[in-house]
Amino acid sequence: MVPTESLLKDLQKRGFHRLSIWSRGVDHELFHPCDEVLEVLCDLPRPIFLHVGRVAVEKNIKAFLGLDLPGSKVVVGGGPQLEDLKRNYPDVHFTGAKFGEELAAHYAAGDVFVFPSLTDTFGNVVLEVLASGVPVAAFPVTGSLDILGGTGAGVLDEDLGQAALKALGIDRTRCGEVALEYTLAKAARQFLDNILEAKGVAERKAAE
Repeated sequence: MVPTESLLKDLQKRGFHRLSIWSRGVDHELFHPCDEVLEVLCDLPRPIFLHVGRVAVEKNIKAFLGLDLPGSKVVVGGGPQLEDLKRNYPDVHFTGAKFGEELAAHYAAGDVFVFPSLTDTFGNVVLEVLASGVPVAAFPVTGSLDILGGTGAGVLDEDLGQAALKALGIDRTRCGEVALEYTLAKAARQFLDNILEAKGVAERKAAE
């Protein structure tokens, strides 16, 4: 099972067969637009360009931190690269790891979510931030393309800085609408359907 259509096609080209898509879902009860913005972010100059995730080299976070953007940059999360980035980017607000309702409030407090990863095959954080009503700026790569391409909920561009600035003009309501296409119930149903399909194929081959 693979999370996106583009990854499925890529694997097919490499000779893999019997592939099926198992997408992802988001907890809409936890992640949603919120008027109660955290005080720690209220004190920061707007707009707030936000990134949430594991702070590690493979997430390509430096591509975000090095951008010339107005307002503030906020990074939520912990990881092996955290202390290094804090030393090298003193103007960036690093909150450390957040969980549950506190994490959801941080999502909702952002103006644009910047997703600089070039290697994620999906990016669950993109669904969580869309459900929070926040538009996304990302590179046009697998995962981001599958979730955001043609939706109007984000901007995909090889120039990540331009994508971030353009995303400021996106209607936050549209972000929530796109996120509603991804529910935990749909993901569970898709997983079950894939298992039943695979079981049916196996049974038919055994009967031949």
